[in-house]
Amino acid sequence: MADWIGETFCSDVGWNHLERLVDIGNRMAGTAGERRGAEATRDAFAAVGARNAHLEEFDLQGWERGSSSIVAPDEELDCIALPRSPTSEVTGELVDLGYGVPEDFEGVDVEGKLVMVASNAPAHYERFPHRTEKYYYAVENGAAGFVFRNHVDGDLAPTGSVGREHQPIGEIPAVGVSKEVGTRLARRYQGDTVTVSVDADIYDATSQNVHAELGPETDERVLVSSHVDSHDISEGAADNGAGTAMLVEIANALADREDVLDTRVEFVGFGAEEVGLCGSEYHDSVTDAENVKVIVNCDGVVGGRTLQAFTHTFDELVAALERVSDRFDHPVRILPEEGFRGDQWPLVRWGVPGYFVSGHRDTEGRGYGHTTADTLDKLESRNLREQAILLTALVTDLAREDVEIPHRMNADVAKSFEEEGKVEGIKIVGDWPYEFDSADEVL
Repeated sequence: MADWIGETFCSDVGWNHLERLVDIGNRMAGTAGERRGAEATRDAFAAVGARNAHLEEFDLQGWERGSSSIVAPDEELDCIALPRSPTSEVTGELVDLGYGVPEDFEGVDVEGKLVMVASNAPAHYERFPHRTEKYYYAVENGAAGFVFRNHVDGDLAPTGSVGREHQPIGEIPAVGVSKEVGTRLARRYQGDTVTVSVDADIYDATSQNVHAELGPETDERVLVSSHVDSHDISEGAADNGAGTAMLVEIANALADREDVLDTRVEFVGFGAEEVGLCGSEYHDSVTDAENVKVIVNCDGVVGGRTLQAFTHTFDELVAALERVSDRFDHPVRILPEEGFRGDQWPLVRWGVPGYFVSGHRDTEGRGYGHTTADTLDKLESRNLREQAILLTALVTDLAREDVEIPHRMNADVAKSFEEEGKVEGIKIVGDWPYEFDSADEVL
C-alpha cells in the first residue's frame, strides 16, 4: 500500500508539467498562451489516467498591456500598468500614504490626487489588506490615480489586477513601481504635480477551465483546484504553475489507486484567476455547491517546503490536516482563519468547506510573486514531491465515506468574517455576496 509514496517521491510527472507551463511564457487570462497552458494540462491529466479530461470555456473581459508612464517634474520613472486599469492619463499632486491601510486614508484629502501605497502592511496589523482593497479606498476617496509600490528589493515593479467582478475595468489608472522607484518618488516628488498614463487594449475574450476526475461516479465530489493563468510579465512558476503541476502529480498518484476513493475526486484548473477569480466564479455559477464535499485549492504551493493551509474555521479540516501531518511526521502550518482571496472563495462563501493551500515562506507578502522574478529557478522539485505525497494523502482522507464535513449556513460564514474583522475589505472591492449587510440581520 505504501508503494505509491515512493513512486510519488521519485516521480517527475508534476515537475515536467511545471516546466511545460513556464516554457509557454505569457499565460495571461484570455490569451493564446493561457489556452496552451489549459490544453497542456488537459492532456497531462489524460496521460496519467484521469478520465473525462476536457476544457470548459467562458466569456471574459480581455485586457492587454500597452505603454505606461510616470512623468515627474524632473524625470520620467519606470512603471508598469496594473491589469484592468483603464486607458487614461491623469495629472495631480502625489500623495504617499505609506501602507495604504484604511487608517492611512483618514483625515487626508486625496481628491483629484495621485495616491501611492505600499504592497505590504504594518507588522502589527491584524489582517493583510489586499491590493484591490487599497485601490478602492483610493477610488472611494476621490483619487485620480493609483501607484502601487513594491516593498521587495531588486528593482521589481509589481503587477496585479484592479477592477471588480461586475465592473471588470477599474475606475482610475493604476501602475506598479519598484521599491526603489517608489522611494525616489516619495523623497523627491511628494506634494508635486505628477502625471500617470496607461494605455491598454480592452476587448472581448474567452478563457477556460480544465476538468478531469478520478474515483467513483458519485454526485458528491472532493474538488482539487489550482489556476492555470499567470501574469504576462513572468513565467508564473510559483503563481501558479506549481499549483497546476501539483494537481497533475496528485492525479498521477491516485490514478492506479482509485479503489481507495469513496467519493469522486474532481480536478479543476481554473482560468483567469489573476484578473478576479473569473474561472472559479464561472464554475460556481454552473455548479451545485451542495454536491461539493470540500474544495482543496492549491495556489502558491512548492514555494516553501512546509505546507500551510487556511481552513476557514472548519474544525474538521484542521483535523484532517493533523491526521496527515501525524501520519508522515511532517510539519504542516495550519491557519484556522477565513480567507476570501483564492479560487476557493466562490464556494466557501456559500458554506462549502475549503482549504487555501500554499507553501510557507519566511518572507513578507508575495515575495517575488507578481513580478518578473517569479521564475522556475526559485522552486525545488523536492518540495513538489513531498507536498504531493501529503496532499494526495489529504485528498484520499477527505474522500473517505466516514469523513463528514457539514456545510455552513451563509449567515454563519458572514458572522465568521465579521468576527475576524474582514468584512470591510470584502465590501470595498465589491465581493460581499449576501443580500444582508450583517450576519446579525439573519441570526
